[in-house]
Amino acid sequence: MRKLWLLFAQVTTVFLALFLVVQTMRPDLLPFRSNGGLVTVREAPSLQGKPSEAGGKPASSYSLAAKRAMPSVVNIFTSKEVKMPRHPFMDDPLFRRFFGDQYDAETQRSSSLGSGVIVGTEGYILTNHHVVEAADEIEIALNDGRQARARAVGSDPETDLAVLKVDLKGLPAITFGRPDQVSIGDVVLAIGNPFGVGQTVTLGIISATGRSHLGINTFENFIQTDAAINPGNSGGALVNGRGELVGINTVIFSQSGGYQGIGFAVSSNLAKRVVNDLQQFQEVRRGSIGLLPDQVVPLTTRIANQLKLTDTKGALIYQMLKSSSAYQAGILPGDVIVSFNGTPVEDPGHFSRLVSDSKIGSTVAVGVIRDGRRQDLKVTVTRPPSSR
Repeated sequence: MRKLWLLFAQVTTVFLALFLVVQTMRPDLLPFRSNGGLVTVREAPSLQGKPSEAGGKPASSYSLAAKRAMPSVVNIFTSKEVKMPRHPFMDDPLFRRFFGDQYDAETQRSSSLGSGVIVGTEGYILTNHHVVEAADEIEIALNDGRQARARAVGSDPETDLAVLKVDLKGLPAITFGRPDQVSIGDVVLAIGNPFGVGQTVTLGIISATGRSHLGINTFENFIQTDAAINPGNSGGALVNGRGELVGINTVIFSQSGGYQGIGFAVSSNLAKRVVNDLQQFQEVRRGSIGLLPDQVVPLTTRIANQLKLTDTKGALIYQMLKSSSAYQAGILPGDVIVSFNGTPVEDPGHFSRLVSDSKIGSTVAVGVIRDGRRQDLKVTVTRPPSSR
């Protein structure tokens, strides 16, 4: 019995030794194998043939969009004379002896920084009005290192936009994006010169479109973004993932003066209209039907219920002048404007933009609700009262 157990132990030992040798040297000979619990990794196929438009880089890279747009963005340097009061110590001979006449000047020069976007190959540059406001000297620096003096072609404080001109030809003008293709959640790049550190690109998304009632400009149609915008970015480009212009960076919402995730850019659709008018007429020619901004108010839920309206969309005529073309066409105080030339009116800001975009001298159809009934009236578009 003892010999049988010894024989069994020896056979088992030899078998285990052979198994370990085969498993180590030739595991493919075994009828069963294990992957040791490892997860199979799925790898993306390699790019073959012609590289993609993004240069063979992953979709998360926006280097091509930045490469397309950056040459069209310029740095703007402005300076102006600021009147300073005479220093009271200038009458002291001892003070004048040690400090000279540097505090005796009635004016001193101040400088500021900003950004701009080349919109015409002939040297036209779009920027913010507040960047070049009251500037005596304007100088721009291109992405390729060239510098040139610029002059103001025209400025529009009501949209905070201005157009400059430099005596350079063949400049890389930016491509305007289509406003109907701008959506919340789209990736955008903000390009400018924050704090004067040099041209910088930041990434974000479009947080909202059509922002108004912010009290920033008279005519507001802002794109809200969380792309980092800081002082010096004003007038720079907000571009989409293809490098096309969708907005002009204008203002940030900040309690500290720095980036806090809320920035606003003037829509490229509004900017294009301002550029065309400033180039042709050195002013923006807006339409009007004689209603001032404070004469048209938004509808509240209470007023809508009193007027038996189903919602608060539209603009309520609070008061008006009898000399206005709106009154002469039959529009009265208390009317609710619900459409303009077939376009539904969302609120007073939307109504103001529709009117201002109308051609002076044209006739438009204005839909109003009066005493619960809708009426369509023909109104002649005129120049704004302030420009007559």
